[in-house]
Amino acid sequence: MAVALILGWWLVAASRAQQVPRPSLSLHPSQGMSLGDTVTLRCHLPRLAAWVWLYREGRWSYAKLVQEGKEKEQDAAEFSFVSTKREHAGRYRCQYRVSESAEVSVKSDPVELVLTDVRYPPSSISLHPEQHVGTGTNVTIRCWNKDYGATFLLHKDGSSAPLQRQDSSGGDTATFTLFGVTPADSGTYRCSYRLWRYAFMSSPLGDSVMLEVTPTPAPPGAAGSSHGNLVVAVVGGCTAAFVFILVLIIFFLLSAHRRRTQRDESPGAPPKKPEAMEFQVPSSESEGLTYLELQAVTPSTQPPNSPIAPQPSVIYTEVAVRGRH
Repeated sequence: MAVALILGWWLVAASRAQQVPRPSLSLHPSQGMSLGDTVTLRCHLPRLAAWVWLYREGRWSYAKLVQEGKEKEQDAAEFSFVSTKREHAGRYRCQYRVSESAEVSVKSDPVELVLTDVRYPPSSISLHPEQHVGTGTNVTIRCWNKDYGATFLLHKDGSSAPLQRQDSSGGDTATFTLFGVTPADSGTYRCSYRLWRYAFMSSPLGDSVMLEVTPTPAPPGAAGSSHGNLVVAVVGGCTAAFVFILVLIIFFLLSAHRRRTQRDESPGAPPKKPEAMEFQVPSSESEGLTYLELQAVTPSTQPPNSPIAPQPSVIYTEVAVRGRH
């Protein structure tokens, strides 16, 4: 019975947590903290809260009661470490309970509190190729320490977060590669490291190397060649379009002519008959008329070797011969 009640309470709390907006956690200052510095973790609350909890992963948690009155309207709760110690370094999350309710939010995304211990000797660094390189070059940065067994981090001045991190090979060296560098990769680079047994304790930034990436100049005549290629491409495209249109016109003309020829030579089509012309001759002048028989040959629609000979057509005409008086 007790197990069922606990399970039911947990299910209700989980369903309510899904309905409460997630808080967010920020670190102030956001980077460069050393042992002994004052650090503040601020939990941002999307709703008014009665209780706020700060959790350190794997260790302990802090609880803070939001007081009635003015502080009740605050949209954040702060947790400060006045003088940080090694045990303060770690990964943190926060959570809150809604005012006048039992609803509890889910935990925020984590933030890491990394503290610098100046007692760690800085790491060494080298650059290959050195300093001036052309665009597209692969650059190798090598970092090493005194065989402590650590995770190395590559930093660039002006960037808030490390660019890359890598476990040391053999315990004391890490190699970072910047592929196909551009002028945007120019700058000052440094390394730091974190011992494996103290993952949130960092060494100070070590010595620096300067990388300068120069744009690769275009080969002579590249601009003119590019323009010429564009002109050739345009002219070639227009010529191809013109030839294509011309071929289509010729094709349609030939097709139309072929259809007309086939229609004229069709075996079922009746032959064209010559038009008859009628001459009116006065009856008074019809005497002494002589009739001539003319043969008119019309085109045959039968094959040349057909056994049936074509029958000529007969045309009669009258020829009048008038004697002189």
